[in-house]
Amino acid sequence: MKILISSSILVVLLAFISGIILQANAAVEYFSCNYPGSRCSGKYVKCPDECPSTSSENPKAKVCYVNCNSPHCKPECKRRKADCNTPGSACYDPRFIGGDGVVFYFHGKSNEHFSLVSDSNLQINGRFIGHRPAGRTRDFTWIQALGILFNSYTFSLEATKAATWDSEVDHLKFTYSGQELVIPEGSLSIWYSPQKDIKVERVSSKNRVIVTLKDTAEILVNVVPVTKEDDRIHSYQVPANDCFVHLEVQFRFFNLSPKVDGVLGRTYRPDFENPAKPGVAMPVLGGEEKYRTPSLLSAECQSCIFFQDGSDQKISSVIDFGTLDCTRGASIGYGIVCRK
Repeated sequence: MKILISSSILVVLLAFISGIILQANAAVEYFSCNYPGSRCSGKYVKCPDECPSTSSENPKAKVCYVNCNSPHCKPECKRRKADCNTPGSACYDPRFIGGDGVVFYFHGKSNEHFSLVSDSNLQINGRFIGHRPAGRTRDFTWIQALGILFNSYTFSLEATKAATWDSEVDHLKFTYSGQELVIPEGSLSIWYSPQKDIKVERVSSKNRVIVTLKDTAEILVNVVPVTKEDDRIHSYQVPANDCFVHLEVQFRFFNLSPKVDGVLGRTYRPDFENPAKPGVAMPVLGGEEKYRTPSLLSAECQSCIFFQDGSDQKISSVIDFGTLDCTRGASIGYGIVCRK
């Protein structure tokens, strides 16, 4: 007896069988958060079907993340890119969103350095660039570089100067312990410090990286220019020979002490009362003298509390574990154990 199957039914049947095969072959990842005090510690979580992996060669693809401090331990699908509208971000000219979720501006001064975060075991400084058009009382500024002191070592990343923006050119420059560091271009290109306590991963071929400081912080960085539209809207009066290439940054901290300080760091203190006035379009917080450092990799400032061994560090009651990823394996995720 012959069974006749229409072409439309055959197509549906083949698609169904292919789906089963693909699902069987898909490497769905599981992970658990191992950060001290995290609500999800020890719990294995499965990545969603929409983003079954914690990494992707496509920089625009969403990957699997988990908020280790969420009471629900629920994974999410997110792009691996700094989000300028999230607590811990520092973007634009420059606009910060504090650990308390309050938006504020800190203008600093062009060609000077300021402590963004200062804790007993971590110092993060920012170099500001900009200019002052005729008739203005202050500089327009942007964050051009980050300097990090961590575990007796120094690390820096900066956006290189350009007259005009070209997205096909990589504008990132790195140093480690005073030596220039070359991280090959290409999505998923990774560098580790010799002690494996600092990881730098390119999440696109150029101009986007994630810096992970083991058990301490994750820093998502985008390199962007001041566009002509930005210039038109804000009247920056950007000169023809400089598009002020700068950084968009999102910080995620895992282990801050209650004494943390810095332009951004102070907003994570449990006793911090934000002086920014509600309802003000651009609340500006000062303190240039308090946070100014003599160089990008210096921990000398009026409010700096960093010292090399960090032996008296205490875990804060306001730890923000943020949204973390585990990147290809148990030894790489820094606090998250991954399994497939």
